[in-house]
Order: sequence, then C-alpha cells, then structure tokens
Amino acid sequence: MSTFSLKMEIADNRHYNGQQSPLFTIDEAEKARAFHQKVEGYQPTPLHSLDCLAKEIGVGKILIKDEAHRFDLCAFKMLGGAYAIARLLCDEFKLDINAFDFDKLKNDIPEKMTFATATDGNHGRGVAWAANKLGQNAVVYMPKGAADERVNNIRALGAECIVTDMNYDDTVRLAIKTAEENNWKVVQDTAWEGYTEIPTWIMQGYTTMAAEAVDQMKEQQVERPTHVFLQAGVGAMAGGVLGYLCDQYGADKLHSVIVEPDLADCIYRSGISEQGEMVNVEGDLATIMVGLACGEPNPIGWPVLRDCSTQFVSCQDSVAALGMRVLGNPLGTDPRVVSGESGAVGAGMLAAVYYHPEREKLMEKLGLNKDSVVLLVNTEGDTDPVHYREVVWQGKHPTL
Repeated sequence: MSTFSLKMEIADNRHYNGQQSPLFTIDEAEKARAFHQKVEGYQPTPLHSLDCLAKEIGVGKILIKDEAHRFDLCAFKMLGGAYAIARLLCDEFKLDINAFDFDKLKNDIPEKMTFATATDGNHGRGVAWAANKLGQNAVVYMPKGAADERVNNIRALGAECIVTDMNYDDTVRLAIKTAEENNWKVVQDTAWEGYTEIPTWIMQGYTTMAAEAVDQMKEQQVERPTHVFLQAGVGAMAGGVLGYLCDQYGADKLHSVIVEPDLADCIYRSGISEQGEMVNVEGDLATIMVGLACGEPNPIGWPVLRDCSTQFVSCQDSVAALGMRVLGNPLGTDPRVVSGESGAVGAGMLAAVYYHPEREKLMEKLGLNKDSVVLLVNTEGDTDPVHYREVVWQGKHPTL
C-alpha cells in the first residue's frame, strides 16, 4: 500500500483579537471596484462551486474564485498595480479617482512617468500592463531563477525587465535604490518606514475580487462562507481580502486559514512568535510557489492577519502540486480549474487533509465538517506553462 507523505504545520493564532482594519472596508473596496469597472474589458472572474470535491472531502461546499481569468493576464495582481498607479497619477495631476478616464489621462499627461517594481512575476506583469495602458514606462526587477515565460510576458507589455542574482527581498531593495537614483515611482506591494500609501492602495485594489465573490455567493444563494483559505507571500493579498471579508461578515464568524510554503513562511513564524512581532525568513526561498517566495511580512497586512486570522499553515511544495492536480482533474461535473503553483495551495491543503492518515483530527482542528462552506482563491493560472505540465503531466513533487 502506498504511503501518503506530506508535511503540514498548522498553528492556532495566539494573537487573535478580532480587531478589524479601517483600511479594508466595504466602502474602500467599492471605490477600487468602481475604478476597475471602468477598465476596458472588465468582467468579474468566475466563482466556481466544486460540489463533487466538497462531497468527497466531507464539507458542505467548496467555492473557488478563479483569477486565472482576470483580463488576459492570468492572475489577480493587476487589480492592485493598476489601482495604485491610477491613484498616483491622480495625486500627481490633481484628479479625482472617481472620475478617472484612461484615454483622457493618457492623452493629457505632458511627460511620461516611470514606475519601478520588484516581482516574482504576476505583480510586475500587472504594473507593466497598467503602465502600458496609460502610456507610461515601467522597469521591473525579478529575482534569480525567474521563469522565461514570466520574463517574456512582462517585456511583451513594453516594460524593461531585469533578472537579478538575488532573492526576492534583496531584489525589492535593489528596485527601491535604483528608483530613488533615477527619480522613478516605486509601486511595491509591501511597505516600509515612509512608504505606506502606495502598498495600501495596492491592497485595496485586491479587495475587488473579494467584493465580486461576495456578490457571486449571494447569486448562488450562499449566505456566507464559514471558512476562507488565503495564501500569503508578504501578506498583501491575504491582508486586504481578509480585512474586507471581516468587515463584511465579522472576524468572529469566519474561520480564516493563512497558508504558506515552508521555505518562505514569514507569516506563519510571525504568528507563532511570542509577542506577535513580524519575523523574517532569509535564504534563497526556493519554493515552487514563486508568488509566495517572500521572506519579510508586509507591515500593513501583518496587523490584519495577526488580529483576525484563525490559523497559520506552513506546508511543503507538494501540497501546492497536489492542488494543481486536483483542480486540473476534477471530479464528476466539477469545472476544471487551471491553477498555478501559488494559486493551488489552498485547494491542495484541503486535499492533503483528506488524504492524510490523521484526517479526522485535522478536520476537527480546522473546524471542517459537513456544514462548512470553504472559500478559496485561485490567484493565478499557468503563468509558467512548462512547470505546470511538469507538475500535472509528469508528476513532479509527488505526494506518495
């Protein structure tokens, strides 16, 4: 008999207090969504109901917000980058974000601005896309080991893309330094002392997908999720989305689980720290979940996750690979979901619990039962198609 082998560490949040953030409210989310609705080609991404998978695992419902269909970018990240760049331009030219007009602004800007960022792929592509839409310049830095497909996607949007020989966090520092030397605007989804406004806008931009999901759940006659599984890199997406969902439903009515790769689990380590302080992870951060390969928490997102998350999870890459295979090879009438490494880890976590020899104990720890309604977010599609096929076709990162 084959032996199932997957490592997962699940820790209860000892610092939970249910304190909701004033930054990621329903009102702020509606401002961001109103902007996104003006972008040519905007459509809400699908919210799939995986009823056959839910029945197999033993929960009431599994819903997955599928950001692989966000415009033509195969990932959610443009929601933050585009909104932040628009807010920056409005500040620069004294415009009202509520009256933002892409074509008018593009024609009226007297001199091109340059936006710089560091990325593992999807965020940089979103920034390059927004800059291109607005007739501006973008310079994107990527850490060592960046996939050719991700580099080429950024360059295809007219941006300069530079691959460094550093890890993600050091690449961020290089992008900041170079931007300061050249008087460029930094559009980064993490914060530091003196740099909080732009990452806050980025996180508020991410709330659009959560607001869409809430409306879609109502359309599907789902009152609310009991659980939400959110993946974290620096914690910007997780913080923004969780902040909004807590404002919508109340932190005490949502069992929220933050999932990370064990090679870059700065949020998990922060969550188990004695005082709830941010803890950094150093080294190469060599996980297949490249969108989550971040070693330093976002200081805007961390307070939301510290105060409102129920649990933190650190897991092997094989959990994400399992999720990619489960979503790409659905049960019964469930829709097929093409999910990249960082997008699939929430579904992989559910599947890993189902296959685990201590399934019942883990289900109880996570508060999962036949009445649970679990919300997942597929943050990306196959943004690295070569690796996607290696995992899904060739069985890379097996669980047996």
